Amino acid sequence: MSIARRLKSLKKSWIRNQIKPFAAWRAMRELLRNPDDTTQVFHIIEALKGDSLGAALRRLRTSGRGRALLKKKPNIVSALNDREALLGLPAGSVGRAYYDFVHAEELSADGLIASSETASREELYKGLSADEAWLADRLRDIHDLQHVMTGYGRDPIGELSLLSFMTTQTPNRGIRFIIWMAKWKYLREVPQFDVRDLINEGAHIAQRAQWMAEIEWEQRLAEPLEQVRKELGFEPPESYWRLREQAPELLAAA
Repeated sequence: MSIARRLKSLKKSWIRNQIKPFAAWRAMRELLRNPDDTTQVFHIIEALKGDSLGAALRRLRTSGRGRALLKKKPNIVSALNDREALLGLPAGSVGRAYYDFVHAEELSADGLIASSETASREELYKGLSADEAWLADRLRDIHDLQHVMTGYGRDPIGELSLLSFMTTQTPNRGIRFIIWMAKWKYLREVPQFDVRDLINEGAHIAQRAQWMAEIEWEQRLAEPLEQVRKELGFEPPESYWRLREQAPELLAAA
């Protein structure tokens, strides 16, 4: 490789791995002021992600199932937004549980897209390959499906536990930073319970479960939820469920 090509390669690698700590800090301050401003979460992740997407893509390419997904590039949003089809699935199925979850919370897969795309798609996906752009969308679009598979709710502790699950399965410095900030906020403001136990539980579940990014969920929506959880190694979040039953006021205390 020539010196010029080597320097170009090094520059490209540096750009992919660079982080923007000041942008992340500004977004975190806004998020702390208004926890409902979910666009700030995406700003933080974008500022600190580095080449986490490239690492995830390289991992996906190491398995036959992952390579098959990359070849097909299915669009999970169309399946998750078809509420009539989801409502027609058997009670207790993955897709019906997803419908019940998003219907109760008045959510949609399109809502996640709108929250994340505060800049133009061209700007957000500049320099990404077709595989990387598809995977970035996929990881975003299965967020609420991860709630369903893990059993975590949308309360702050449920979201924090799910973030721990997510960054354990697909490492991301931005998500780890959010968890770190939230952990110390809870330890300072709600000292009567140790939130680290819930964070560790999310990571443990992620380690035991199969990687959600390489599952073709379009083909699993009609299957029984508990059966799919068992097959894919999803253990119940018992500490989280126990907290919901015994001290629900702590779920949103901080």
